[in-house]
Amino acid sequence: MVKSLWAMVQGDPVFMRRVNGWLAVFWVIMIPISLVTHWVDSVVYVSALSLWALVSGHWSAWQAARVEVKQQAEAESLQRQDVPADVVDRIVEETTLLREDTGETPTASV
Repeated sequence: MVKSLWAMVQGDPVFMRRVNGWLAVFWVIMIPISLVTHWVDSVVYVSALSLWALVSGHWSAWQAARVEVKQQAEAESLQRQDVPADVVDRIVEETTLLREDTGETPTASV
């Protein structure tokens, strides 16, 4: 259940944008609070903050890499499609021509 919830959360860009936006607001608010309460003098606080910075930085890079992989796969699938050849094939399949020397007029039916 936790695994499916995690997959659902990561697959929803709107949710991820909101979470990251609120976390950014939280840390901006924490800057003056940390200075006023002298938490920045605490080794434990600075260590926790550094760990959070490492985790969020790597998480962001990982998410960006996932997006790049998905975009590359979509670009490759579009390159594999030969649209002009598909159009010509469809025209050939759906068109009937009659010879002119039979006395009939050439017709095309689409």
